[in-house]
Amino acid sequence: MAFSVTTQWQLSSDAEVLEDGEFCRDHTITFGSGQTVQASSAPEYKGNPSKVNPEEGLLAALSSCHMITFLTIAHLKRLTVLSYTDECHAELGKLESGKQAITKMTLKPKVIFADETAISVEVLNKIHEKAHANCFISNSLACNIEIIPTL
Repeated sequence: MAFSVTTQWQLSSDAEVLEDGEFCRDHTITFGSGQTVQASSAPEYKGNPSKVNPEEGLLAALSSCHMITFLTIAHLKRLTVLSYTDECHAELGKLESGKQAITKMTLKPKVIFADETAISVEVLNKIHEKAHANCFISNSLACNIEIIPTL
């Protein structure tokens, strides 16, 4: 199985004049499904705050993968999930090598089940642990990932 995206940047002929040595960081990312996202670097790195930045994209990939894995496990356990909302965060820091990296990602999923009496906090935590262990994206990341679930 393979996945593809096309990332494209182009100097616009109508681009505003930027300070000497600067350039516009806006670009597009087109996914294999055909959807296109307007992107830039983070505002702290001279990017456009109205566009998705790579750090947000990485966090979204982790959150989405964890959610889909969680929903799959819940489905296999015949637990009906009515809604799943994740207010997640990522922290940029320095590695021991001195290089910058996403050093911590925190997922804060709130799950509402059709029958809330059918699931305990212990069972909820076990499903999240199993989802984390089987999430393709979390298995691909080297940073610390914390999951703080709520019912």
